[in-house]
Amino acid sequence: MKKILMFGAALIALSACASEPPAPPPPAPPPQSSRPATPPPSESADACGANEAQRFVGRPRSEIPVPVLPNLQRVACTTCPVTMDFNARRLNFFYDAQTGIVKKVSCG
Repeated sequence: MKKILMFGAALIALSACASEPPAPPPPAPPPQSSRPATPPPSESADACGANEAQRFVGRPRSEIPVPVLPNLQRVACTTCPVTMDFNARRLNFFYDAQTGIVKKVSCG
């Protein structure tokens, strides 16, 4: 029993002399992207051709041309639900549901 106590005391004494492990290195900074951050969409950009399509405002929706790329054109009434995803290249025509007159043309 005495040998066990002496052995335990020796282990405690040795562990007190041991040095602490070195602190881990600080985390590396995240890699920098080579591409500049994409600026938020601005209304002055006319990526969808809304400036040219303003001529349809005040006209019947039946005059809106059939799109060549349907996924880049949306026709909806001003009170109709539409998706909120933004696509700067999509041309939106919004018309009054009762009269069928185009009220707004915009990108998005």
